[in-house]
Amino acid sequence: MALAWVLISCEPGRERDVYLQLLEMPTVSEVSVVYGELDLVARIDFESELEMSKTLIEKMRHVDGVRKTETLIAVEV
Repeated sequence: MALAWVLISCEPGRERDVYLQLLEMPTVSEVSVVYGELDLVARIDFESELEMSKTLIEKMRHVDGVRKTETLIAVEV
């Protein structure tokens, strides 16, 4: 199983709404509210690149209140 971290910037005042929507997604295993330039960090666990793509492109980009995302895909070294 692979994983990715998604750094999320929300529209002002929408952090809780986005947080709750992300937790409903089966591939999202955890979401944290953070302070600083970003608002949320979500962990995605996925079985395949197709599953990752569907989560990132078809689901996360359409969450109401998300302004911007940046995805960090974890790799083994």
